[in-house]
Amino acid sequence: MSSAGTPVPSGPDPVLYRAASVYSPADPGATALLVRAGVIDWLGPAADAPPAQSTVDLGDALVTPAFVDAHVHTTDTGLSLLGLDLSGTGSAGEVLDRLARYARGLPVDAIVLGHGWDESRWPEAVPPAAAALDAAGGGRRVYLAQASVHSAVVSSALLAGTAPDTPGFDAAGWLRQEAHHVVRRAAMGSLGLAQRRTAQVAALRRAAALGIAAVHECGGPDISSEADFSSVLELGARGDLPAVYGYWGELGGVQRARALGAVGAGGDLFADGALGSRTAHLRAPYRDGPDGYCGHGYLSVAQVAEHVAACTLAGLQGGFHAIGDKAVATVLAGYALAAARVGVDRVRDARHRVEHLELLDKQLIAGLVNFGVVASMQPAFDRLWGGTAGMYATRLGADRSLSANPFGALAGVGVALAFGSDSPVTPLDPWGTVRAAMDHHNPVQRLGLRRAFAAHTRGGWRAAGVDDAGVLAPGAPATFAAWQVPAGTGGLPALLPAAPDEAPPALPVCRRTVLRGTTIFDGERA
Repeated sequence: MSSAGTPVPSGPDPVLYRAASVYSPADPGATALLVRAGVIDWLGPAADAPPAQSTVDLGDALVTPAFVDAHVHTTDTGLSLLGLDLSGTGSAGEVLDRLARYARGLPVDAIVLGHGWDESRWPEAVPPAAAALDAAGGGRRVYLAQASVHSAVVSSALLAGTAPDTPGFDAAGWLRQEAHHVVRRAAMGSLGLAQRRTAQVAALRRAAALGIAAVHECGGPDISSEADFSSVLELGARGDLPAVYGYWGELGGVQRARALGAVGAGGDLFADGALGSRTAHLRAPYRDGPDGYCGHGYLSVAQVAEHVAACTLAGLQGGFHAIGDKAVATVLAGYALAAARVGVDRVRDARHRVEHLELLDKQLIAGLVNFGVVASMQPAFDRLWGGTAGMYATRLGADRSLSANPFGALAGVGVALAFGSDSPVTPLDPWGTVRAAMDHHNPVQRLGLRRAFAAHTRGGWRAAGVDDAGVLAPGAPATFAAWQVPAGTGGLPALLPAAPDEAPPALPVCRRTVLRGTTIFDGERA
């Protein structure tokens, strides 16, 4: 796309980018932008472009702000890309077959890490037991995370390291709650430095190739490790990969988050678990669980309030993982208590956030508005598990399933939205995420194209406290992506079929990703 076919670095010499169209509120007719020292210096019709040191011809591409994925687990994503992918498996037997093939080529002392099985889609919703993993894995240690990453099946060697009285322990090897946290720490702690770094680089390069210029890394003591978290942040500061904004999910971990270089003490600070593992904390019982079972809450109102107050006083963004309505209620009650201590305006100004927020009612949504909470959400959850026939309907019933992930209701009252994937729970897929928000199973909760796109671009920057990015205009950071698109609608590509009986349009393909003036992905060189 440049005449020499080489990456274009940031620097004082201006670079002119020409394209078929530039999506910009500053100039809807723009077909070019001039970049100087990582900032957009000029934008407008190519015929009016000022002289530049060099020119990059993007041909018939559409240029838009680059995406931000507001919830990512980088190491796990890389391991899924490079390792044992169990997504799409249709039975416990298929999981064992994939495990056996994968383990065959590994050293006998290796640990096998896999991800993505989803028993809710199987004829018999029971994963393989520890003894079967022992046999298929050739005696190696095996850790296979369920799609939600809130439970896992493990081999006997890993199971033996977890006390039987730990909450969530199951002698068959399917671990949830604290038992899962224990075994996950052991499994992830077995990764070597080189293996971890290789996985992280693979994940970030994949993100760049999809037009993602920044990710929010959600780490914490129950997710990864301080070393893992620091390594991802270090890669994000290199300049040749997407930027990384770190969230450290440790209760009372304000100083630790600061020391690690995090922008927030939140992310996956668990107020509850996940619907897929039946550990999300609900007000009404699960339909497919034991009588009266409502999941599990990890935090009290007092703990939430103490954490929020500490973050607010320290000038640090805080936040929590909360999926079920009971968990969200606990978190918002904690925000209210913290606001009573330090002042509601200070809480609002801190721009705290909550991850996922799948089950909400009007009262809970009003609480998000009252405290200025950013809603970090994953539209692919509804696409994969929502509706009247998916896993959410099995767990919750059709009515509660259709009311989950209420993007439309949140946007309608001004709650700030930031979209992401929770990768590897769902894949890095920014245009697919935008499409999912537009095509919610419940028409009432659908977003328009521009609003959904903004939530996955500017919304992600603002959620991390970067208010000048996510829009293409003079003076803004030169962070953008160039796309091969089949068609356009209002400057953005059409993502939904024109008629119900038509197939959806092909998603745009990334040709170049630029972060603050530096090319981090060039499709011609990939």
